[in-house]
Amino acid sequence: MRIAFATSECVPFVKTGGLADVSGALPKALAKLGHQVKVFLPLYQSISVVEHGLIRATELQGIPVSIGDKTVTFDVWYGHLPNSEVEVYLVDCPLYYHRPTIYTNDPDEDERFILLQHAVFQILQRYAWAPDILHANDWQTALIPVYLKKNYSWDRLFDRTASLLTIHNIGYQGRFPKETLYKAGLSDDLFYPMGPYELEGAFSFLKAGIVFADVLNTVSPTYAREIQTPEFGAGLDGVLRMRSADLYGILNGIDTEVWNPARDRFIVEPYDVHTLEKKQKNKEALLEEMGLPYASEVPVIGIIARFTYQKGLDLLKPILESLLRERAVQFVVLGSGEQDLEDFFAWAARTFTQQVAVYLGYNEPLSHRIEAGSDMFLMPSRYEPCGLNQMYSLNYGTVPIVRKTGGLADTVFDIHEYPDIGNGFSFVDISPYALYVTINRALDTWPNTDLWRTMQYRGMTTDFSWERSARAYEDVYHKALAKRRG
Repeated sequence: MRIAFATSECVPFVKTGGLADVSGALPKALAKLGHQVKVFLPLYQSISVVEHGLIRATELQGIPVSIGDKTVTFDVWYGHLPNSEVEVYLVDCPLYYHRPTIYTNDPDEDERFILLQHAVFQILQRYAWAPDILHANDWQTALIPVYLKKNYSWDRLFDRTASLLTIHNIGYQGRFPKETLYKAGLSDDLFYPMGPYELEGAFSFLKAGIVFADVLNTVSPTYAREIQTPEFGAGLDGVLRMRSADLYGILNGIDTEVWNPARDRFIVEPYDVHTLEKKQKNKEALLEEMGLPYASEVPVIGIIARFTYQKGLDLLKPILESLLRERAVQFVVLGSGEQDLEDFFAWAARTFTQQVAVYLGYNEPLSHRIEAGSDMFLMPSRYEPCGLNQMYSLNYGTVPIVRKTGGLADTVFDIHEYPDIGNGFSFVDISPYALYVTINRALDTWPNTDLWRTMQYRGMTTDFSWERSARAYEDVYHKALAKRRG
């Protein structure tokens, strides 16, 4: 198949979240299965054309696009995803993309991504490259399925092209005033209460994409079910229920070259499922690095997270002091975000100097050492479309403690609820008490060496590779083509 993959961020060029990881890994995995894949994204100010070996596409310069009453031009730079034949096209328009941050609250945020989506079609047209699949991701490219059936339906090049929209996080919907329809080149005949373009009085890129895409997916089976409910649907649950027959859940993969304890260049002692005893060396080194005393019998709970409401770390506030005073346990924390949570963890590190160590900020090498050196990993998320750290943890023999939601529910199975397949601990209620009980269950289970080793073995032998995910996407692409072509 020919696949055009449109995204607002992509590793290694630019990253703010999990979308970038998917965009950098899935196209390569699809290429390994024999598909032709082209990736499209903006050339942001932060992307160095020299560092990434990008080449100016001389045949794609000064291309005009109408956005409302004005005409904007863009150029194109060309490169590849590392260690692959996957072509990457970066849309160069300093007017829109040379800004301090990737996403903005600027008045023309809608125009920035309208341009990107038109640019995808313009580039494909100039190369006369007819994709079988146009794969859009999140609100920033969600108008592509609309454009395929509205603005570019005249072009026979796209007669047999199907569209897939992947929803990575339903909470971000690209809501703009009704006037954005004109900028986007769309008529207002479908803008009315409960109509395809309208959401609570605004024009929503994401809703429009959900209505027009041939098929939809999100990044875990449980999240695909959750977003069809009022609790998790963020106002789009109704339209998603209408499209439920075309909505699939595909669990993200992880980069098992980068996140592999047997080859991890950031850890002191490589190990695998057959040499788990070497994990202790990583624990010892982690605690030394973080200034905590080492005792093999005292479990270490790792936390790597953005300090946001979504991640549920505020549930620790009423219970952490009791846990630390009552139990022999240590916490190693890496992250940053909301000030009250930064202050809370800083207080814990000052108060419990032998039990809590905190690094406020971003530190990629340290995140690897926390995964390798911790005994348990805590993710009490309120919602989690997929989640990656729980899969990293399972791969590293670090037993997860999670809330049972989204991708966490699809990857972590509570050892007491599912003794035959259990690989961690989970809870349902969003409450400090439920978290307190679950952490204590994990601490009570820790001395049972045989059971603990069983959980580690189950986690480390699970296939979290992108090849598994790519084959699932391959199947959904075929469903999209069948729907488009009958």
